[in-house]
Amino acid sequence: MKNLLTRTFTGLVYVIVIVGGILGNSYTFLALFSVVTVVCLWEFYRLIQTQKQAKIHLWYHCLGGGWMFVSMYLYASGIASQAIFLTCLAYAVTVFILELYEKQQDPVTHCASIFLGHCYITFPLSMMNVLVFSADNTGAMQYNPVWVLALFVFIWIYDTGAYLIGSRIGKHRLFERISPKKSWEGFFGGLFFTVIASWGFARFQPEIPYYHWVGLALVVAIFATWGDLVESLIKRTVGVKDSGKILPGHGGFLDRFDSLLLAVYAMLFYVKVFIQN
Repeated sequence: MKNLLTRTFTGLVYVIVIVGGILGNSYTFLALFSVVTVVCLWEFYRLIQTQKQAKIHLWYHCLGGGWMFVSMYLYASGIASQAIFLTCLAYAVTVFILELYEKQQDPVTHCASIFLGHCYITFPLSMMNVLVFSADNTGAMQYNPVWVLALFVFIWIYDTGAYLIGSRIGKHRLFERISPKKSWEGFFGGLFFTVIASWGFARFQPEIPYYHWVGLALVVAIFATWGDLVESLIKRTVGVKDSGKILPGHGGFLDRFDSLLLAVYAMLFYVKVFIQN
């Protein structure tokens, strides 16, 4: 009972902080997800270090990822030109140069682990900036959080629906080799609830056809499942249960944002190709 209360309280605070950061303004969005990027990278690199003999300079590479997120924010919002990405390239170059002096046992794997963290975490989180900024009639970039809010709501509804259905009637394993508890029944149950949730967004955003909201709900749910499985694969590889302990009852940041890391690409593709084309 104590663990349930802890988990419920942490989950409530988590939802309030995420929704508040998204709906507040572009600066609360920037502050929130800059921190998320840094902490998720920190947890990922610590997981990698439990498996390899390499020593990753956590602060340098986590802040490097944080700066890449900020750079994308500055570019997507129209504050800075594409020249801002030269600073990101400078960071990438220093990774290779510093490797010459690190004396790592396996420098290739060490470099690959650093860039894997950015490909897996920094890039998808940075792409949320492209979702929240769009040009108005004058060409000025405006902050519009509806897509990112929908992304999180769909993931939360899907996770909740999958758990409720899967824990009760789940018998057929979805991906037993990586995640023994996930079932096909839970997957389709979560999918059903996510499609139902899309109706709510269609009511508040009637200018976007309902079938597009259904399409978004479907692709987010599917890619969220794969995102969850990818993190499970990483944790199983290094032999840990949770990515961290920063969220009581829920594990680490990476445990809470794993579904997002692939789902954001799916939503971005759908929005840009089928809605905003």
